[in-house]
Amino acid sequence: MGRKYESLEELRRKKKLLKQEIDELEDLLTFKNTKESLSAFTNGLTDQYLEEKVDEDGDEKVVLKKDVIAKQITSEIKGALINKNTAMGIAGSAFKGDAVDMLIKLGVTAIVGNYARKSLKSSNWKRKVAGVALIYLAPIALRFIRKKLENYQKNQSVSSMEQLI
Repeated sequence: MGRKYESLEELRRKKKLLKQEIDELEDLLTFKNTKESLSAFTNGLTDQYLEEKVDEDGDEKVVLKKDVIAKQITSEIKGALINKNTAMGIAGSAFKGDAVDMLIKLGVTAIVGNYARKSLKSSNWKRKVAGVALIYLAPIALRFIRKKLENYQKNQSVSSMEQLI
């Protein structure tokens, strides 16, 4: 087999080291320490979101850091709205219509969501059905309307270009 050992004692040490390494890998795979196992599987990606806490019984539990997740989500939304640039970036996105488009989408989503929630809380079964229909059918209808408007706008721009030529 490739390497020859000098003595039986060296072979036993090597065997002991391999057994220790196998035991460590088994501990990772059996999730004896959940945070370390998840860290090993995700290459440290989950470390910032997980925290180990001891409950009343003395058991260690891994819990999510909700404040870190909330901060990251809010920064992502801010970044999408502001475009993570200076005033020139904000002005540029406003001229492009990205900021206005994003605000319109958020506004429509909020209005439809609030109406659907109120409809679902209603005692009238017809309003409940309308609320459920809004939840499932409104996104489909809005996508359909947006595609039709984009096609109409594209056709208008093509026809105006043809008139110029």
